Amino acid sequence: MFDWFTGNSALTFAHPWLLLLLLAVPLLAYLRGKRGPAAALTFSSTASLRAIGKQSAARAGKILRSLVLASIAVFVIALARPQLGKSLTKIEASGIDIILTLDVSGSMLTKDFTIGGQEATRVDTIREVTRKFIEGRPNDRIGIIAFAGRPYVVSPMTLDHDWLLQNLDRVRIGLVEDGTAIGSAMATAANRLNDKRSKSRVLVLLTDGENNAGKIPPNTAAEAVTEKWLKLRTANSSARRIHNRWSKFITT
Repeated sequence: MFDWFTGNSALTFAHPWLLLLLLAVPLLAYLRGKRGPAAALTFSSTASLRAIGKQSAARAGKILRSLVLASIAVFVIALARPQLGKSLTKIEASGIDIILTLDVSGSMLTKDFTIGGQEATRVDTIREVTRKFIEGRPNDRIGIIAFAGRPYVVSPMTLDHDWLLQNLDRVRIGLVEDGTAIGSAMATAANRLNDKRSKSRVLVLLTDGENNAGKIPPNTAAEAVTEKWLKLRTANSSARRIHNRWSKFITT
């Protein structure tokens, strides 16, 4: 299994060999400085003029000459086609593909859990359990789908778990219309598990309600999931035991 993610910015050139032309710029400056205007008078000896000293070029002439040389340098760099992009890091892992499908409907604001001795909502519990789940599976490619009245992608499948956890913090209630579109969320998640090279593909559904939105019934979506040879894991309960059922996914 391979995955790509962006790292530091990198400046590259499509035609770096053209940068050799920049070596001609100082040579042109040297030759231009050695060349002067044609002599108005001819003397048999210049000894009498040495005391006068070398006449300096006018200030405007110097500026113009510098601008011409700078323009040549910029033109050469443009020919080399500079490109600023993101460097890529290639990671190889032997884990499985997992898509987490998280319910963020209005009912998830119910405060019937505790985290660290503090009262917490169900969505807070989802984030906490999901965070531990991700941290416990460093070799797996994981993606996140959130849903209420319709699903949306929080993160595509990735091995960059630091970036994945940053996106997990964006999971909020109210980003889309309210409702519980379980079937649509499952269909969207299944479409993300399309890499058949993976040795195992798992769809984890975390919800506290029943389907009441979307155009795809959950049973139809579940059949589509099994037809794709995907494994489906669900946790659906409005009772306090939902925390224990969610937590078991950390070790399975």
